[in-house]
Amino acid sequence: MIISLINHSESVADEQVQQVVRVINRQLKDDFEPYWSFGATLRLEGPIGKQPSTTLSDMRGDAVLYLVDGSNALGAMGWHLANYKDIPYGFVFLGLCEQMKEAWSITLSHEALELVGDPLANLLVEGNHPMDRRRRVFHLFEMCDAVQAESYSIDGVQVSNFVLPSYFSLGEQVGRRNDFLGRAQAGKTLESFGMSPGGYLNIFDPKTGRWEQPAGPSDPVAALRKKLKNRLKAGRGYRRSHPGHC
Repeated sequence: MIISLINHSESVADEQVQQVVRVINRQLKDDFEPYWSFGATLRLEGPIGKQPSTTLSDMRGDAVLYLVDGSNALGAMGWHLANYKDIPYGFVFLGLCEQMKEAWSITLSHEALELVGDPLANLLVEGNHPMDRRRRVFHLFEMCDAVQAESYSIDGVQVSNFVLPSYFSLGEQVGRRNDFLGRAQAGKTLESFGMSPGGYLNIFDPKTGRWEQPAGPSDPVAALRKKLKNRLKAGRGYRRSHPGHC
């Protein structure tokens, strides 16, 4: 899978983007693919400027990621749908990264890994409700949402943590790692279908027929992330639960 990255930012130069692209490609090859047995290559291409081009030749991969200033989600997504209909896509809004006080390389890593796992954001996995493990719900097949406040460094560039295949299993095994870092929080590592502090999920409850975005109790980081993303009307979870925007 080739993911085309098109840089429309005026604040981040190509040279800096290329450094991050090399790191994320290393993450995909050395960290992600050995666990999941599928991967991708991120490639910078296309014009750089204030306005996206309307020519399909700008994107030559199987999916596309846009690096853009600010947070004009609806305009950006509308442009995508007009030109790249049915092609998997994602956005990295530098304004949102700044508000979250998070390196944009983490968000780019997050979006790239999730495009690889579920390009069209239409895969669901039956599993436990994170707040009531007796209930069964359907989780979006997302690689990073549950641990999206956790990151690590490759060659001095921050990238996103991600879940491992065992995360999507109903049972627990002593000593099993459900995410790449295996970072303990309050003495416990990530449970299957659970969340680390700062993360949140997108789940569908068949009993209520509604989508939910559970987050940990008293988790200000997760609450802020949800608030900003919902305000932007952006993100794969939003697009999945609002079909008019996907």
